[in-house]
Amino acid sequence: MIVRRPALVAISAATAGALALSGCVNNAKSNSHAGPSGSGTVGAVSKNEAAAALLPASIKSAGKLRVGINVPYQPNEYRDTSTNQIVGWEVDMLDAAAKDLGVTTQYVPSGFDTILPSVKGNKFDLGMSSFTDTKEREQNIDFVNYYTAGIQWATPNGKTIDPSNACGLKVAVETGTTEQIDDLPAKSKACTSAGKKPINILKIDSQDAVNQSVILGQADAFDADSPITEYAVKQSKGKLQLDGDIYGAAPYGLAVAKTNSGLTQALQKAIQDLMDNGTYKQILAKWGVEAGAIDKATINGATS
Repeated sequence: MIVRRPALVAISAATAGALALSGCVNNAKSNSHAGPSGSGTVGAVSKNEAAAALLPASIKSAGKLRVGINVPYQPNEYRDTSTNQIVGWEVDMLDAAAKDLGVTTQYVPSGFDTILPSVKGNKFDLGMSSFTDTKEREQNIDFVNYYTAGIQWATPNGKTIDPSNACGLKVAVETGTTEQIDDLPAKSKACTSAGKKPINILKIDSQDAVNQSVILGQADAFDADSPITEYAVKQSKGKLQLDGDIYGAAPYGLAVAKTNSGLTQALQKAIQDLMDNGTYKQILAKWGVEAGAIDKATINGATS
């Protein structure tokens, strides 16, 4: 099971609200962002009246979706410093879904662990930040599933490592991810249980710095969510390579309060529209993350 960050934690409503309201980016003007390998596809989407009819009256009246998001996490979501806009393939996808629903998006950068409590407390209409849909999270939040991600390693080009036998090697990882909390410690424990050296886990606060640590020879490999690793390899200009197979696959989901079922159904319909008309796959191809594509938008599809 892959979870980008630790699972939902209990925090006070006041703390969640303070962090959630730290700033926002309104994507109403263009609803489209230039990606690393092609032009935007959001502009071709038109309003689907049947999907829009499912929206709660409050969102119809506001004309926008207020979205809790955590950046940076390239290529899923991050801030483009040249435009100060929040961009990424998830952003392109949600912007297209919003256009399908006849509304716009307003992104509110927030602490990752505050987003789900803020959604549950109706401070956001939804949360989107590479959330893995899990059975535990489904007890508090509904998820509209739109992608499948797993864990993928990267190494310097020409250097092959077996992720299941990295004993004694230095492996970089972003602090707070399940790769740092669960995956690497479990692999390291398997090493020591077999009488081998533990994995030297290099914890780094930024995924960009994680990538650079391998390029610069400061680590033998890095461990991250599969779309993050795929993108890093594509952007490395041949300095990095994928290593080993993707494992631990699980669905990403848009997080919606259980009391807001109309929005859940509307988002499911809108995402399915994008899948059916080809926009969804165009967006994934634009960002180079096609490997996790699915063909059916589901609700609460967690398997563990």
